[in-house]
Amino acid sequence: EALCRAGVGTLTLVDFDIVSKTDLNRQLIALNSTLDLPKVDVLTDRLHDINPDTVIIKRNEFIDRERAEAVAIEDGLDFVADCIDAIACKTVLIDSCNKSGKPIISSMGAGGRLDPTQIKISRMDKTENCALAREMRKQLRRIRASLKFPVVHSTEVQIKALPHQEITATDTAPAGRPRAVNGAISYMPNIFGLMMAGHIIQTLLKS
Repeated sequence: EALCRAGVGTLTLVDFDIVSKTDLNRQLIALNSTLDLPKVDVLTDRLHDINPDTVIIKRNEFIDRERAEAVAIEDGLDFVADCIDAIACKTVLIDSCNKSGKPIISSMGAGGRLDPTQIKISRMDKTENCALAREMRKQLRRIRASLKFPVVHSTEVQIKALPHQEITATDTAPAGRPRAVNGAISYMPNIFGLMMAGHIIQTLLKS
């Protein structure tokens, strides 16, 4: 949405998911009126309501290895914003983009954090106190992939939920792949996204 409001002319949305009740606490497109609708459809309608001239390319699909490699070499894409929560898919998208030279910024974990002042953009190999980034580094090093790309992350130590506050994952990716769920307060994922948008716009203006 921030990219649309800033006047980016063409946006490609890739998401296989539908809006669910578990999204109501943090996602702008998640309303009772949009429950069970494909996220790419809901977001497209919202963006066109903001700017009807924005060209929206909808892809209601799951980013697997084949799709990640295709995205990385697609001529029409100037920048990739990685918001995937499945580590294996996240790793292959990042590696594919780095190998092809496609600019990418990746979001790390916003769950279990409350302090917005500790969110920052740094290189993957410079992150602090982020378990997702730590695991991503292991995966990327295992395949001898570069760590020299920007990520949004929080330096705040993750808050541990009490036993009765634990959240059970209900969403699954295609082929029954479970997705880990860490509780996120309403504003944190959105700040991550806004910072990613800011980085993308600044980078495009310099190119």
